[in-house]
Amino acid sequence: MIVLYGFGSGFGLPEISPYVTKTEVQLRMAGLDYRKEQGRSDRSPKGQLPFVEDDGELIADSTFIRAHIEEKYGVDLDRGLDASQRAQAWTVERMVENHLGWCMVHARWVLRPNFEKGPAHFFDGAPEGVREGVYRQVNANVRAVGIGRHSDDEIADLGEKSLAALCQLLGGQTYMMGDRPTSVDAIVFGQLAAILTPYFDSPLRRHAEQFETITAYADRMMARFYPDFARAPARQSAAA
Repeated sequence: MIVLYGFGSGFGLPEISPYVTKTEVQLRMAGLDYRKEQGRSDRSPKGQLPFVEDDGELIADSTFIRAHIEEKYGVDLDRGLDASQRAQAWTVERMVENHLGWCMVHARWVLRPNFEKGPAHFFDGAPEGVREGVYRQVNANVRAVGIGRHSDDEIADLGEKSLAALCQLLGGQTYMMGDRPTSVDAIVFGQLAAILTPYFDSPLRRHAEQFETITAYADRMMARFYPDFARAPARQSAAA
């Protein structure tokens, strides 16, 4: 059986990481049995989560995990899409992971009140000073990719442009590419859920909440792939 290593539930979400969410949803789309366990980045071949263990083989990074399960198990998560649609789906995935995702990281990890409320508690048992060191490192990473060189309001405005693009692309469709979920829905949902969780307040979240098409889509995906969580009345107050 495939073992998926992730962070687990928290921050009002069934899974803290949108990238672990991406892999978990894709495993569910593929109909593959798996077991989920708490992961440690130092056990990952690439020092990050998610990673999976499959018949003794360790595969890290959500994009390469998808490639592995499609090749090994004969699954095509984008079945029914033509070459142009597959290219569009890949373009959307890159925008969401490489742009909107960093806006989400800024909202969760760089905005000080959100960091103190959430990610800082990952290091409650660490020696004094580690928490602040991590905060500085994340700030440096966000700055290195470019997003962190802008003001908080400018970053939120950039994120809003990606949210507006997603809204236009989704339009009146049920899922990003039509009437059935495909691979790109896994990461779009993961990032939107991370942005929309009421656990954190941010300008980015408030922008996202203005797009009814997006909020309805996120709710639809949650109900389909995490039905028990979607029905749980206490989900919004879940802590890390």
